Amino acid sequence: MNLPRARDLALTAPAVLYLTVFMTLPLLLMLYVSTLERAPFGGVIWGNHTGVAYEKLLLERDLAGNLSFNGDYIAIFARSFRLAAITTALTLVISIPTALYMTTLSRRRAGFALFLVTVPFWTNLLVRNFAWILILRNGGTLDQSLQWLGLTQVSLDILYTPLATGIGLTYSFLPFMILPTYVALERIDKRLIEAAFDLGADRWRVLSRVVLPLAMPGILAGAILVFIPCLGAYVSPELLGGGKSLMIGNLVQAQFGASRNWPFGAALALVLVAVLLLTLLLWRYTQRRMTRTP
Repeated sequence: MNLPRARDLALTAPAVLYLTVFMTLPLLLMLYVSTLERAPFGGVIWGNHTGVAYEKLLLERDLAGNLSFNGDYIAIFARSFRLAAITTALTLVISIPTALYMTTLSRRRAGFALFLVTVPFWTNLLVRNFAWILILRNGGTLDQSLQWLGLTQVSLDILYTPLATGIGLTYSFLPFMILPTYVALERIDKRLIEAAFDLGADRWRVLSRVVLPLAMPGILAGAILVFIPCLGAYVSPELLGGGKSLMIGNLVQAQFGASRNWPFGAALALVLVAVLLLTLLLWRYTQRRMTRTP
């Protein structure tokens, strides 16, 4: 083995070891647990293999043992995808104007703006969601402000609704969209924008045909950073949704907690991981198509 190849293997060995210990082995353990039989009082019966956990994803048995289709868990997956997609779209709508404005600031002011964007990370996510409970609850800050302005007469009843969950998710993951979008916009050669204006393009054409296409890798990266964590979100749906906006993360927690159905919880987690991996592969394929030179 030549020296450069040995050096490359030595440099990648820590990363490979880390991924093996903290990702591959836990996934294999979850796969094994998902095939085991559920114990009567929690846990699993080691050595007794069955496919009931995966069967339960789509089917259910009645008292006579007959199988029938059950779409409840599919609906939870669909709700999770819908909320994750809506959150990604909302963060994108907010992030693009914010990042564009930040690129027009001086270096000092842009640094201060980045500081403001990252300030929420200084506070625990649980604390931030409890703060939103105080804001959105009936008689809370939002209700009192709107009634004081004369815009409403009764409470809005936002808390413990899908809307409250969407607000919490958007707030929690907004910095993950702003930061990569800003970095992508900041790297654009300003001479390309000036050339587009010199050729007679208006602001909308410059934005849609020059700025956004060049910033698309950063936008896609931000979308992935928002969409994937949203699928497995637990805190915001639990606190702000009040159990009315059950998502995959809450369902997995319930199986390992109150339901004590470890095999089904492991099967749900594996399905979620598989979906996330497919999403990453799709993003990678799209990124390669966009960066491929003609």
